[in-house]
Amino acid sequence: MNTVLEAATSYVKEELAGEGSGHDWWHIYRVEQLAITLATEEGADLFICRLAALLHDVADEKLNESEEAGMKKVADWLALHAVDPEQAQHVLSIIQGMSFKGGGGQIMPTLEGKIVQDADRLDALGAVGIARTFQYSGNRGQLIYDPDLPVRVTMTKEEYRNGRSTAINHFYEKLLKLKEHMNTDYGKKLAEERHAYMETFLKTFYAEWDGKK
Repeated sequence: MNTVLEAATSYVKEELAGEGSGHDWWHIYRVEQLAITLATEEGADLFICRLAALLHDVADEKLNESEEAGMKKVADWLALHAVDPEQAQHVLSIIQGMSFKGGGGQIMPTLEGKIVQDADRLDALGAVGIARTFQYSGNRGQLIYDPDLPVRVTMTKEEYRNGRSTAINHFYEKLLKLKEHMNTDYGKKLAEERHAYMETFLKTFYAEWDGKK
């Protein structure tokens, strides 16, 4: 199992080297570390959690021609490295159900899925989440903030991916919703702390925007 995890680490480092939207290798590293922490706290299968965390963005539709093409890439890698078919299917089902996609995303049926989903969402919160938000917005050519551009309340997956938004609007369209969609008790605890940090940031941002601070 360690050999598979080492191979996955090398593969993902190569696949996501230089990725500029906030889904780079270091995002994967942080998600894996969070998955280890959560799996230890919640008593989950550490191998499944780590492998799914390592490979989850290889399949991301934002980084592939389509969701199907991304999933095939991961399935082919798992087969090439002779991962047990049952374990491979578990990893694939976790990866396929992880994304927020403009709403709450799917409810994960397994503890390992809940953990990896929580780990990925935690990396979108707190200080790191704030940094990633501005990196992603800059990568997509979006403004920091436009008071005349309203926050989108409801949207399709296509509108969420490609519609007009700003970095600050993204807090309301996704990030501040994540706390309510955490699965595990320990994930909820960490999300509370990171959520509070973002609220403090936004309060300071608006005060500076209006020249009051």
